[in-house]
Amino acid sequence: MTDSIQTTDKGAVREIRIHRPEKKNALNTAMYSQLADAVATAAADDSVRCLLFVGSQGAFSSGNDIQDFLNNPASGEDHPVAQFMRVMADFHKPAVAGVLGPAVGIGSTLLLHCDLIYAGTGARFVLPFVNLGICPEFASSLLLPRMMGHPRAAELTMLAEPFDAAKAYEYGLINAVLDDGAVEDHALAIAEKLAAKPPKAMRTTKDLLKRWTRTQVQEAIREEAALFMPMLHEPEAREAFSAFVEKRAPDFSQFT
Repeated sequence: MTDSIQTTDKGAVREIRIHRPEKKNALNTAMYSQLADAVATAAADDSVRCLLFVGSQGAFSSGNDIQDFLNNPASGEDHPVAQFMRVMADFHKPAVAGVLGPAVGIGSTLLLHCDLIYAGTGARFVLPFVNLGICPEFASSLLLPRMMGHPRAAELTMLAEPFDAAKAYEYGLINAVLDDGAVEDHALAIAEKLAAKPPKAMRTTKDLLKRWTRTQVQEAIREEAALFMPMLHEPEAREAFSAFVEKRAPDFSQFT
C-alpha cells in the first residue's frame, strides 16, 4: 500500500486507514486503485475475517480530490473508481467503519456498503453531488431511499446540506454516536467481535442480507456512472467547479 492507504492486520481484522491528512483524506485515482486492491486482497485472504475502515487525524474522507478527478475522469468500468465500487459492493465478509470529522461524497456513500458504522460527535456528513452539478454515485440513489425512505433521502441528496452524526443516526445511516476519542477503539472492538464469530455463518448471513439487492446495486453503480461522467463536462458542473476553485458562490440562474 502507499502511504495514503495503510493496511494493518489486528488479529483477524484488517484495518484500512485513509491517510492523506494534508487533503483531509481526499481520494485520488492512485488511492482508489490501492483501495480496490486492499479490499480484493482481504476478500481472498482466509485469515482476514473483517474489514475496518478509518480515516486519520480527525477526518474520515473529504471525498474526491477535485483536481485529480477532473484530470483523471472515471470513465469506463476498468477505472480504479469503478473497480473499487464493484469489489466493495460485493465484499462478502463483514465491514465496519469508524468515522471522525468530515465524510464527504464517497466518504459518506462508502458507508452504505459497510455493515456497522460508528461516528464521533464531531462527524459531519454531506452528499454534495447536486451542488456540484452531478448526480449521486456508489448505488446511493438505490440504497438511501431503501434505508431511510424517499423523503429523507431526497432531503440529503437534493438539498445537499451537511448533517451531523445525530441526524445520521436518526436516519439510520450509522449504528451509534460516540465521543470522538472513543470511536476507533469501539469500532475495532466491534470488528474483533465479528471476526471471532463462525466465519461461514457470518458470510452466509451477510450474503443473505445483501442477496436481494446485490444485482440492483451493481446495476445502480453502472447507471449512475453512465450519467455522472458526462455531467462532469456539462455547463452546470463547470460552473460549480469553477466557483469552488475561485472561492465564490456558484450561479446556476442561467441554466434550464
